[in-house]
Amino acid sequence: MSRPNLTSIAALAVAGLLGGGAALGGVAIFGDLGKKTSTTVVQTVAQGTPAASSTGRLSINEIYRRSAPGVVQIVSTGKSVQEADPFFGTPFSTPGTQALGSGFVLDKEGHIVTNYHVVQGAEKIQVGFSNNASYRAKLVGSDPSTDLAVLKVSAPGRALTPLPLGDSDRVQVGDEVVAIGNPFGLDRTATAGIISAIQRRITAPNGFSIDHALQTDAAINHGNSGGPLIDATGSVVGVNSQIETGTNGDSGNVGIAFAIPANTVKDVVAQILKNGRVQHAYLGVSLQDISASIARALHLPISSGILIESVQPSTGAAKAGLKGGTVRTTIAGEDYMMGGDIIVGAAGKAVGTTEELRDLIAARKPGDKITLEIYRGTKKLTVTVTLGRQPSAPPG
Repeated sequence: MSRPNLTSIAALAVAGLLGGGAALGGVAIFGDLGKKTSTTVVQTVAQGTPAASSTGRLSINEIYRRSAPGVVQIVSTGKSVQEADPFFGTPFSTPGTQALGSGFVLDKEGHIVTNYHVVQGAEKIQVGFSNNASYRAKLVGSDPSTDLAVLKVSAPGRALTPLPLGDSDRVQVGDEVVAIGNPFGLDRTATAGIISAIQRRITAPNGFSIDHALQTDAAINHGNSGGPLIDATGSVVGVNSQIETGTNGDSGNVGIAFAIPANTVKDVVAQILKNGRVQHAYLGVSLQDISASIARALHLPISSGILIESVQPSTGAAKAGLKGGTVRTTIAGEDYMMGGDIIVGAAGKAVGTTEELRDLIAARKPGDKITLEIYRGTKKLTVTVTLGRQPSAPPG
C-alpha cells in the first residue's frame, strides 16, 4: 500500500513475547503509502476461464485471466481532523489521509481480504472492481497481530470472483508464483517470480511476530499490500504484506517481499467471520533458543531447548511460577540471560526451538492450559500454565 507521510515501520528487529514473538533479526518494512503517478493504463481482461495444462499447472496468462477479476483496489480515507485558525479561531477541517492498497474477493457474500495496515484507522473504505464499479466497504474485523483485515461490500454476484485459498504448508522454495495488485495505483498489475524462502518471521504492525511468512522475488511495490500471491494451481498461498526496500527506505522493490501464509489467513478470517475479532493465546515470556553447542559450553543438562530470559508480571507464565534469567553471559558473540528455566517440552511433545513452542501455543485459545516440561538447574519439572490473552503490543 501507500500512505502519505506515514513513517516506515522497521521490522524484524524486535524482541517479542511468546504469543507474539521472540528475538529476531533482519530488516523489512511496511511499504509507505507514497506517491501518485500520472501514468494512464488501458487494460483489457479476456473473458472465460482457460483450461489448465495437462500437468495441472497454469501459465502466468492463465493465472491472470482466472484471478485478476477477483483482485480489488482499496482506497481508505482516515478521519478528518478538526482544527482552529491560530489567528482568528475559525474552525476548519483538514481532510484525512488516503491509503491505497489491494485485496481479493473471498466469497460470493462480498467478503474481501486485505492487510490491516491498508485500512488501519480508516473512516471510509472504497473497493474498486475490475468492471470499474466501486462500492463502499464495511470493516468486518481486523487483526494487527497478523496484519489482516476482512471487509464486506454489497456488490452483485456477477462482480464477485472469489479466489481459492491454498495450503501454504505445501509451498516449497522454487515454486512459481504470481502477485496481482495495484502498485502505485496501476490496477491489477501482475508480476511473477518464485518462492525464495519459507518459514520467515516478520513483524506485525503492533510489534508482535508473524510466523511462517513466505519470501518471494516477485516484484511487490507500494500499493500491492493486501493483494494475493498465487501459485501455479491458481490458489492464493499468501497475502502480500511487506517489502525490503534497501538502506534508504525509499528505493522501491529490490526483489525481497514477504507474504502472510494462506493457512494463517484461513484461521484469522474464520475467527473474524465468526466473532468479529481475533484472540491470540499468550504465555508471557521472552525466549531464546539454545543450540547443542551452547548447551555443551554452558554445561547444561540438555542437547537443545528454549531459555526463558524473562517473565512478564501477572501473565500465565508468572502465575505458574516460571523463572526468568538473572545473569547475562556472552558466548560466541551472543548474549544469554542465564539462570532461568529451560523449556524442553510442551503439550506432551519435545520442543527445541522457539518456533515449535510458538506453533503449539498459536493452536490454542486464551484460557486453555498447556503443560510445559522444564529444567530448573539440573532438576526436571512439569508445569501447567493457563494461557492468557495477547496484549495489544509487546511489553517494553
